[in-house]
Amino acid sequence: MDSILSEIAAAAVPAVVAIVGTALTVLMNRAATVASERWGIEIEARHREALHSAIMSGIRSALTRGLTGQAVISAALEHASISVPDAIRKLAPGPGVLAGIAEAKLNELLGKDAPR
Repeated sequence: MDSILSEIAAAAVPAVVAIVGTALTVLMNRAATVASERWGIEIEARHREALHSAIMSGIRSALTRGLTGQAVISAALEHASISVPDAIRKLAPGPGVLAGIAEAKLNELLGKDAPR
């Protein structure tokens, strides 16, 4: 009887190890995916915050230098491209998006309402 139980246990151990290994692999892959999504979102938020801050700093600097209108927008975008090139590269905003953000920030700073 003992030899039969030993043979069954010896035959079952590889199957149990394979099942446990598979379950652990699935669990670790899921944890890695969740962590990647969470940290990826946090990194994107930091890039976005840095970009907005750089645009606002560029606008303030341009206004301090006496620039007006489109010159302020251009100076702000140049400042942002020098200050946070990694954020711009990672976020990859479409054409005109940065100019739109800069214009909105300028209007916000000057106390103008956004067009409706």
